[in-house]
Amino acid sequence: MSRLQDRWATLTADRLRGMRRGIEKESLRALPGGELALTPHPQALGAALTHPTITTDFSESQIEIVTGAHGEVAGAMGELEQIHRQVYRVLDQLGDEMLWVSSMPCGLPSDETIPIGRYGTSNVGSAKSIYRMGLSHRYGRRMQTISGIHYNWSLPGVSSDEYFALIRNFRRDAPVLLYLFGASPAVCGSFLAARDHVLQPLGEQGLHLPHATSLRMGRLGYQSDAQATLAVSYNDLDGYGASLQDALTQPYGPYETVGVRNPGGDYNQLSTTLLQIENEFYGTIRPKRTVFSGERPLHALRERGVQYVEVRCMDLDPFEPLGISATTAHFLDIFLLVNLLADSPPDTPQEIEVLKRNQHLAAERGREPGLLFERAGQRLSMPQWADQVIGQCRTVAAHVDAQLGGNAYRRAVEAVAEMAADPARLPSARVLAATLHDHGGSFMDFVRERSAATRQVLLAQPLAAHEIAHFEQTAAESFEAQRQVEASDTMPFELYRQQYLLPSRLGLRSPQSRQADAAVAGTSASL
Repeated sequence: MSRLQDRWATLTADRLRGMRRGIEKESLRALPGGELALTPHPQALGAALTHPTITTDFSESQIEIVTGAHGEVAGAMGELEQIHRQVYRVLDQLGDEMLWVSSMPCGLPSDETIPIGRYGTSNVGSAKSIYRMGLSHRYGRRMQTISGIHYNWSLPGVSSDEYFALIRNFRRDAPVLLYLFGASPAVCGSFLAARDHVLQPLGEQGLHLPHATSLRMGRLGYQSDAQATLAVSYNDLDGYGASLQDALTQPYGPYETVGVRNPGGDYNQLSTTLLQIENEFYGTIRPKRTVFSGERPLHALRERGVQYVEVRCMDLDPFEPLGISATTAHFLDIFLLVNLLADSPPDTPQEIEVLKRNQHLAAERGREPGLLFERAGQRLSMPQWADQVIGQCRTVAAHVDAQLGGNAYRRAVEAVAEMAADPARLPSARVLAATLHDHGGSFMDFVRERSAATRQVLLAQPLAAHEIAHFEQTAAESFEAQRQVEASDTMPFELYRQQYLLPSRLGLRSPQSRQADAAVAGTSASL
């Protein structure tokens, strides 16, 4: 702890005021009975291709809400709520659809019936849809309907090397986040139709594991046997980039069998490589950089360095109307600061295997009494591990509150500590308890009730006239932006696809990028 304390001086009030966070939240549109809504993305919400805050994820039925980057948690949560109120306003005008409040999907139709996102006729819009078609061939559409919260976070004066150090530490302690905030211990049986699994029955239609925290982050969620062959290291940007470049350029046998096009000429996928594009790579956290129009994400990282990190392991909390609470957001800020400040030794292939085992154990059996995990060469229980992490968070939260004023961060850490001290209060435990005690064991009835209640809560807070006018104008502008994109296309799609996927477009880390990182590191060398 003393080394951590020695580094507090780098977290000045001015620097902490530069901390930014933004939230991306995915949710399926569902019918009142709990079935997936098969209607198109509502026109009143704008063009999914170009709207800045309301789009779709994998499916046309899967809304994604995106906030901007905010200097305070309250700002991010406020924007998240405002966008939700607009989405519910539009859904209410169109009928009785609601947003499904669980990360694990609602009642799903046959796999081929789940609609893939549609983004218009432009080359970039077509590529987005074909990429999703590729995901459906590679992993099945069901897996892609899983939804979650992404938490984007940055701090001024952090170099790429320091962000990678943060990422290594985050990956080491991510199982604690699954334990504390996982909220997907059960799933509708339709999700696993004709698929082997080890889940136990829950009611007539549900399946679960009694001590699971986040099936979404376990072997039934965002997992891939193909990607399991990747040995991606997070020791530095060069090594990370080289690992991704291999996956983006080397053909993969099973995907070559699928082919880029089917015999009728329609596209099956963008490419036959292990990853079609960078976003296909799964992980609990990603290094990120804002891209220019048409730029590959890996090129942006290599040219200009890491700009922020994207936390990807957070489930939707069905007990929170927005899927995440301000308390959780404050805790994530502190957790990430701890990851940044603490020592971060290089990872190894052996440690990466341990991290994978820990993640699966935490996801599928995290609340199991007596279950032991591996951390820094020691064996410890999850309550012990969580207590260690929360202890570090307490120390940093006290410093942050002292610098910024108030007690929001200390209160958040203490609220999480109280929850950790009573595992029955953890979201995953609460989901199962409510399912069993209030809904006769029906997981679908539990989520349907929570979804309907959330819909009513947010409809009861109507937008002001000027807010409605803003969203209507933004929607109209998004359609005009899409029209301009489509009108500006001059290249045949196949040529566009080939050029976009050229290995030369992935870039190489430039000397200027290295110098910029060195300059940033010089401003925060004690981190």
